[in-house]
Amino acid sequence: MNGVLLIQPRPEKIAGQPILRPLPSAQCRSVGPFVFFDHILEHDYPPGHGLNIDQHPHIGLSTLTYLFAGQLQHKDSLGSDQLVGPGEVSWMTAGHGVAHVERTPAALRQRGSHLHGLQVWLALSETEERGEPSYSHYIADSLPSSEAMGVQIRLIAGQGFCLQSPVPVRSPTLYAELKLAAGASLAIAAEHPERALYLIDGEVLLNDQALPLRGLAVLPEGESFTLSACGASHLVLIGGQSLGPRRIDWNFVASDPALIAKARERWKNHDWPQVPGETARIELPR
Repeated sequence: MNGVLLIQPRPEKIAGQPILRPLPSAQCRSVGPFVFFDHILEHDYPPGHGLNIDQHPHIGLSTLTYLFAGQLQHKDSLGSDQLVGPGEVSWMTAGHGVAHVERTPAALRQRGSHLHGLQVWLALSETEERGEPSYSHYIADSLPSSEAMGVQIRLIAGQGFCLQSPVPVRSPTLYAELKLAAGASLAIAAEHPERALYLIDGEVLLNDQALPLRGLAVLPEGESFTLSACGASHLVLIGGQSLGPRRIDWNFVASDPALIAKARERWKNHDWPQVPGETARIELPR
């Protein structure tokens, strides 16, 4: 596929939940502001079980959780306590420091549940990576969408396809969910300098080449493409303006390694804002 970089995601598990992670990789550290991309694979939790990610810290990034199925409870050191369902956006900006918890809500844990979705991290500018943390939640109906000729587009964050999301991104960003019926096609314009496609389900051609299922296809800058669906297909398109190189160390993202060293020391020494009502925490890896 001329000019297109194909990244095979690596499989991981977080608290028992299987994921695929194409970003970051040795081939590509970021796409626009996106420095981390996790596909939370479809997973059934039997009664009495669920996802449970204890209190952990972040700096220098915004996290965005978007579910296709299931529900998660988000709690953070700002006092937020929010249930997040399919089609909704959970948006947390860490700034100089925040801690949070993500888990299957108690009601779903009791009866069993099914989980599927995405979580991405977006880097912050050098000024905002030292700013105040914040959290906001957006219901599905608040996200702009369009539907025509067998193509459904939902703008999760940023701007694209003549749509603009209310999610307060900090730099030029494109994050769209795409659903194409069999035989439908969609032009992918060069409206953002960096872009990548991730095929969640289905079978599509990018121009005349097949996109790999659950692989990240990083598109060359300045070129337009056409997506054509051979069958019902589900994708996301990410991109935007690069913010420059970023260091990632555990859950910390920064332009300056000194900020990461300071954050590691603070978390190690329990010098960090606490999530109200939470005592369990994930310790700093060695």
